[in-house]
Amino acid sequence: MKFLTLIARLLVAATFIFSGFVKLVDPLGSAYKFEEYFGADVLNLELLIPYALPFSIFLILAEIMLGVMLLLGFKPKLTVWSLLVMILIFLFLTWYSAYYDKVTDCGCFGDAITLTPWETFYKNIALVVLILLLLFRTSDIKAILSKNLVKWISFASFFAFLFITYYVLIHLPIIDFRAYAVGKNIPDGMIFPEGAKKDVYKDTWIYNVEGQDKEYNTEDKPWDIEGATFVDRKTKLIEKGYEPPIHDFTMENQGVDFTELLMQKDKLMLVVMYNLAKTDKESFPKVKEITTQALQNGYDVFAFSASNQEEFDKIKKEFDFDFDLLFCDETTIKTIVRANPGFVTLNKGTITGKWNVNDADKVKL
Repeated sequence: MKFLTLIARLLVAATFIFSGFVKLVDPLGSAYKFEEYFGADVLNLELLIPYALPFSIFLILAEIMLGVMLLLGFKPKLTVWSLLVMILIFLFLTWYSAYYDKVTDCGCFGDAITLTPWETFYKNIALVVLILLLLFRTSDIKAILSKNLVKWISFASFFAFLFITYYVLIHLPIIDFRAYAVGKNIPDGMIFPEGAKKDVYKDTWIYNVEGQDKEYNTEDKPWDIEGATFVDRKTKLIEKGYEPPIHDFTMENQGVDFTELLMQKDKLMLVVMYNLAKTDKESFPKVKEITTQALQNGYDVFAFSASNQEEFDKIKKEFDFDFDLLFCDETTIKTIVRANPGFVTLNKGTITGKWNVNDADKVKL
C-alpha cells in the first residue's frame, strides 16, 4: 500500500503542478474561460463575471501550490482534503459542461493540451480515485526533507508563483501555447487538410402528424408522410472532426473580408483592442506614438477589435489615430494576444512580434 500511495501521490502532484503551471503563465486565458462558465447560457452567474480574473488567479495558485505541497509532504491532511474539495468542484463543472454541451474546452490544461469535456471528466474521476486513496493513507505521506525546510520551500514557491502571475499580467505570457504564438503562420493554421475527418451531426426532425408533434430521424423521411407539417429541426454534434488550429479568424471592414489581401503584406501591424469599452484609454498616447512610427516605417496599420465602427470612430477622432478598424470575433482576438491594447506585427501572415502596450518601448519595427 505504501508503494501505491507513493505512485498516487506523484501522479496527483504532477497533474496539479502541470495543470497549475500552464495556467499560471497565462492567467487571463483562465479568466476568459471562467467568464464563459459564468455566462447566461452555462451557469447563469453573470454577476460573477467581473470577478473572473481574481477568481482564476486564486484557483491557479491554489492548484499549483497544493501540487507542490503534496509533492513535498507539507501539511498532508490539509493538502489532501483541499485537493479532494477542488477536484470535486472540477468534476461537477466538467460533467455539467459535457452533459449539457456548454463549454467545448474546459481549459483544465490551459492552451497546452486540449481535452474534450468528457475526456476531462474521466480524467477527473481518475484523480478522485487517487485522492481518495491518499485520504485513507495520509499517514504514509511523509515530508521529503525536514519539516522546517519543506515549510520554507512552500512559502518561497508561493511568492515565486505570485510574482510570475503579476509579471505575465503586466506583460504577456512567458510561454505561449496558442496557435498565434510568435513564429506561427496564420494562413497555414487555417488549412483543413485533404481527407481530414469532418464533424458528424445528427438531425432530429419535428413534424406535426395528425395534430401531434412527433420526432423523427432523417432516415424516417417525415417529409414524405402524407399530411405531415414541418415544425422544427434539432441538430446535435455526435462526433467531433478535425478542427484547424486557427478558425474564426477574419479581418473585415464594413462587411468586406480583407484577410487574404492583408495576409500577403510584408509589414502589417495590428493594434489589438478586443473591446473598446474595456480598453485602457490612458495608454492611447503610446498607441499613437507607436503606430505613427510604424506608418513611417512602411507598415499597414489597423485597429483589430470586436467593437463596432461607430465606437472606433469616436476614439479615432479623439486621439487622432491615422489608421482604420478591422473587425474580428472577440474570442479570437482574446486568443491572439493577452493585452487590451496590444501590438501584433506580421510578415506575410507570420506573426513576428507581440507586445503588451506596457512594453511599447520594446516594439521592434
